[in-house]
Amino acid sequence: MIVVLFGQPGSGKSTIADALCDGIVPLRFPINIDGDDLRRTFNDTDYSRSGRINNLNRASYIATFMDSKGHDPVLSLVYPYKEARDYLNSLNSDVLWVYLTYDGTQRGREDFHVKDFESCDDENVIHINTREKSVHETLEIICQVIKDRY
Repeated sequence: MIVVLFGQPGSGKSTIADALCDGIVPLRFPINIDGDDLRRTFNDTDYSRSGRINNLNRASYIATFMDSKGHDPVLSLVYPYKEARDYLNSLNSDVLWVYLTYDGTQRGREDFHVKDFESCDDENVIHINTREKSVHETLEIICQVIKDRY
């Protein structure tokens, strides 16, 4: 299974991903593929639409490979474009999408928000507002979905 935590910068993706990879949730050898780390590793500073899609496709390839080797990758990337989300779904049929949002709080990453973020109204996407839910509560929701699936 691939777990994708996505949403605007500052929504809690990296925090939740780190907690998921700490073994609280029943995942097989979890590994976090973080968007900021990925960009640093590949020296990728292209934030245009095509640059973002290339970076997301790279993450999708890596996650699919890691899943094939017995890991449950946890992706923490913005994933603002439906095209990129559909691409990962085309590579792997076992993807858990968790859309993290927050309303009304300033977290210092607002200048990095993606202006053309495309809607994620898919019924298979879990929506969690991290202003309303603590890290622990968010993990409980994700853990329950994983248990229900398996």
